[in-house]
Amino acid sequence: MIVRMGLLTRKPGLSSEDFRSHWRDVHGPLAARLPGLRRYHQNHVVDRSQLAIDHARGAWSVDGISELWFDSLDDMHRAISSDAYREVAEDHVRFVGGTGLITAEQNVVVPVEATAGPLVKRMSILTRKRGLTPEQFKSEWWGFHADAVRKFPNLMGYTQNLLTGRSAGLGQSASYEALPIDGMVELWFRSVADIEAAFRSPAANVSQTHALSFIEEITTFLVETHEVI
Repeated sequence: MIVRMGLLTRKPGLSSEDFRSHWRDVHGPLAARLPGLRRYHQNHVVDRSQLAIDHARGAWSVDGISELWFDSLDDMHRAISSDAYREVAEDHVRFVGGTGLITAEQNVVVPVEATAGPLVKRMSILTRKRGLTPEQFKSEWWGFHADAVRKFPNLMGYTQNLLTGRSAGLGQSASYEALPIDGMVELWFRSVADIEAAFRSPAANVSQTHALSFIEEITTFLVETHEVI
């Protein structure tokens, strides 16, 4: 299964509240009709601080991150070539300004238990260290780093999303320089206090020291997730 993510910035002049309500109440039901779509989550950004880490932050400023899951790339391409997608694209420009679209392969390191209850979710955009190849980045991230983060106390879920494609807008391909993203992190905890405690732990000292060797920038966001389907 692959995931298509949208890094969304609200249209100039639109309030955060109007962006959020349109995305959830109007756009969500339209996108949910895409053929072959398995799951669709909206992650509404509620905090842009570099919570609990002091790693260099990128210049990313987004209002929401969408996640749409398909069984395969072929299914995704069929969906975005469909009549249903044309309606999605027409509505997109009514409330979204800047957009970056990425496709990723997921590595679920710590699954979120169905019985976990309400959780706080943090998403982070990763850019690999200068001079590092994508293959080297993947090896470090999916190897030693995954095992180090798995040992965090209070951790309720951890997914790594490794980029396999990118575009600057609907139907527009993009270079790495236009969207310098190599990975998207998803972490779940029970509370902000648990996040802060986890990143003060010995396990975090190991993982954050290792991060300095292969990650140039980490840009973090706290999000509230709306599960459309």
